[in-house]
Amino acid sequence: MGKIFKQLARHWAACLAVVALLFVQAYCDLSLPDYTSKIVDTGIQQGGIESPLPETVRQSTLDALSLLMSEEDADALQNAYGYYLQDDGVLKLRSDLTDAERTALEEAVTTPDIVLYMAAAQNASAPARQNAAAMAPLSGYQSEDETAGDEAETMTAAPTAEDLDAVCAQFTALAQMPGFSREMIQQQLASAMEQVDETTLSSMASQATLLVSLEYEAQGVSHDVQMAYLFRVGGQMLALTLLMVVVAILVGLIASRVSASIGRELRRETFSSVIHFSNAEIENFSTASLITRTTNDIQQVQFTCVILLRMVAYAPILGIGGVMHVTQGNTGLAWIIVLDVAALLLLITVLMSIAMPKFKIMQTLVDKLNLVSREILTGVMPVRAFSRESFEEKRFDAASRELMGTQLFTNRAMVAMMPFMTLIMNGTSLLIVWFGGKAMDAGNMQVGEMIAFITYTMQIVMSFLMLAMVAVMLPRAGVAADRIDEVCRTKASIHDPDAATAKPSLEKKEWDGVVRFEDVSFRFPGADSDALEHISFTANPGETTAIIGSTGCGKSSLLNLIPRFYDITGGRVTIDGIDVREMPQEQLHSLLGYVPQKGVLFSGTIESNLKFGGAQITDAGMKKAASIAQATEFIDAKPEGYASPIAQGGSNVSGGQKQRLSIARAIAKDPKIYLFDDSFSALDYKTDVTLRRALKEETDNATVIIVAQRISTVLHANQILVLDDGRLVGKGTHAQLMATCPEYQEIARSQLSQKELNLQDLNTGKGG
Repeated sequence: MGKIFKQLARHWAACLAVVALLFVQAYCDLSLPDYTSKIVDTGIQQGGIESPLPETVRQSTLDALSLLMSEEDADALQNAYGYYLQDDGVLKLRSDLTDAERTALEEAVTTPDIVLYMAAAQNASAPARQNAAAMAPLSGYQSEDETAGDEAETMTAAPTAEDLDAVCAQFTALAQMPGFSREMIQQQLASAMEQVDETTLSSMASQATLLVSLEYEAQGVSHDVQMAYLFRVGGQMLALTLLMVVVAILVGLIASRVSASIGRELRRETFSSVIHFSNAEIENFSTASLITRTTNDIQQVQFTCVILLRMVAYAPILGIGGVMHVTQGNTGLAWIIVLDVAALLLLITVLMSIAMPKFKIMQTLVDKLNLVSREILTGVMPVRAFSRESFEEKRFDAASRELMGTQLFTNRAMVAMMPFMTLIMNGTSLLIVWFGGKAMDAGNMQVGEMIAFITYTMQIVMSFLMLAMVAVMLPRAGVAADRIDEVCRTKASIHDPDAATAKPSLEKKEWDGVVRFEDVSFRFPGADSDALEHISFTANPGETTAIIGSTGCGKSSLLNLIPRFYDITGGRVTIDGIDVREMPQEQLHSLLGYVPQKGVLFSGTIESNLKFGGAQITDAGMKKAASIAQATEFIDAKPEGYASPIAQGGSNVSGGQKQRLSIARAIAKDPKIYLFDDSFSALDYKTDVTLRRALKEETDNATVIIVAQRISTVLHANQILVLDDGRLVGKGTHAQLMATCPEYQEIARSQLSQKELNLQDLNTGKGG
């Protein structure tokens, strides 16, 4: 996983921006349950009234409230309402009050609000005794049984604005009675509040806002106040939601761009490493594995980077924020969250311990499946020719079933997570509703608070669910990242020399193209014995050097040492006296025109393939090369000529056409040294002779080295090298080798008739 975070660190600015946006998104997400609670508790149940201090109040109600307060608090309350609204006698709360002043007034007015509302409720439930009921809390004239009965009536009464007006009038009359004293009222209120338990006091606290609601009803503005509150809070919820949507879109956009950039960079680095690999490194990884690592593995890492930025970074923020909101409340249900988190952690731990080992082998099985499928598809013609379809189907099915079994196991582990998560979520909701209902019955919680608590709990659960889903994916992504890193960290065994070593070759302007092998030995990586032993020869410009020998004797291996597809293990290979290992590879390859044993064409057109050697190749040079390679006839026969399309790998041209185009591609480059690795094998005899004759005229000043299987191809070479089991057993012209080299004679007798051998002897002056 460290390698994935290392890739993300390259885009640290974008990652920081994503984290900042996720905090904004989490703030919005965590604020919405609070707003829901406000709408339910305050907007609906309390009629939109947030404070026991009314925004507007009639003078009569203000006077009644003032009577129930200390003289200092009463003066502060009277001064808080600065002016009348129009001429209706309604006072408006001053807008210049500080928060401290408003808080002090709210605390001072709460108890008078409760007393006044209870008096109005008693007035509504017992109109015949309304005077005594209103005075009872203040005078202490009622017995305990009567007070309890009145409290029961108060709980069921629904006072109206008329009841409030009546009570306010009674309090005004009370103030005019002889012997009235604020101190006496304060003492009676304090004594009454001391006798009330906390549960009753908590339930009575809501009556403070009920008095404000009753006052607004008396003013005829209660509906307007409620709707204004709902629109205001609802508008804030809508704004937060829209902000959250915008932030989520931005997070997704940035995360997608970052992951796409990481994927592009990994593909570039991986391909850059692979393109510089020698054959040894490519064979070590296998082509199928390199393709899987460049495609499937990078896709896994890219997808995981998106998930890390969008989910893994967001889940802890949301989960911790939800826990903080829940624990800050006084619901007494925080233990449910602890139980919930413990169950989730246990579930994730068990599932990860079961599934994680399987993820570590899944990518290896994908490699194996790709290897089998690529092998079968590449050799589909031999498979059909030998009627091996059923065998290969079984082989592919075995690899596919092995991968399927592992994937099924891991997928089942992931699927099993959802029912358990659902069980935990539903069980949590049940516990919250059960114990929350009890808390609501005791007056310790409101409906909106319980809704918010459930929402926060679900957010915490969803955070763990996101982390659990990601935890299932991370092991596979970690394996993929390790496999990609393995390719990127692998250093090519063949590399350019340092500047000081390469200086002589860089300073050389004119090249002759003299190729010399000086006691060269070569061994394949990991092999026990040498493939080539003590090879020495010189190939001069204007001459053709042919290499012939039995199959597997090392002909192609010898040729591959010149362009450094492999590096020698002993001796030296030089061009104009400079060791090829002391030349930059780009400079070395610029001197060579290489035609591989198997003609390779690239998707595009005939023109793009013939000009593959560089932008310096002109149309005239391209057509001349095609003419020398005897490719003009079939190119001109195509409707689009040189613009004719070439499919991937040259699958839409024949083997002979592919070989001629490969030869023309090398000729068009006009190199100093031509390397033909058995490049005439797919040509008929007539085309072979014509092509070599034209090539001889074109390459008078170039060094030509040909690997061949046919004697007819090398008969007229200036120098023929005969290899046998990696050793140079003969060197000379055809005539010289026929006289001195038994191995060459054996090859000649196997390919030429006795008549042709006699004719060759006559041509060399040895015939009878």
